Amino acid sequence: QVQLVESGGGLVQPGGSLRLSCAASGRTFSTYFMGWFRQAPGKEREFVAASSWSGGSTYYAGSVKGRFTISRDNAKNTVYLQIDNLKPEDTAVYYCAARLGRYDYTSPNKYDYWGQGTQVTVSS
Repeated sequence: QVQLVESGGGLVQPGGSLRLSCAASGRTFSTYFMGWFRQAPGKEREFVAASSWSGGSTYYAGSVKGRFTISRDNAKNTVYLQIDNLKPEDTAVYYCAARLGRYDYTSPNKYDYWGQGTQVTVSS
């Protein structure tokens, strides 16, 4: 089992940047395929980005490609989400999630463990 704790959210102006962190504890972090999702009020939880076990392969939703960067540091048991050029439509609660496999990695139902989320608000 693994416990996940996100941090780094906040209020930022359009065009700004944030780096979200997700610290993991429990089983060996490097055995988990990691994902970031977000959920805006009244909307379903949506896939944002994912990282393979080593971090050598990364995957992004089309809507965020080029602005979001996922990375991980297995020595620190942490996965990051760098968000640049933030837009008001990026406003949401951001969650990290962990799973052992990779199949259908965009589906939140395929992830076994979730953090509590961190709020990102983009507003002037």
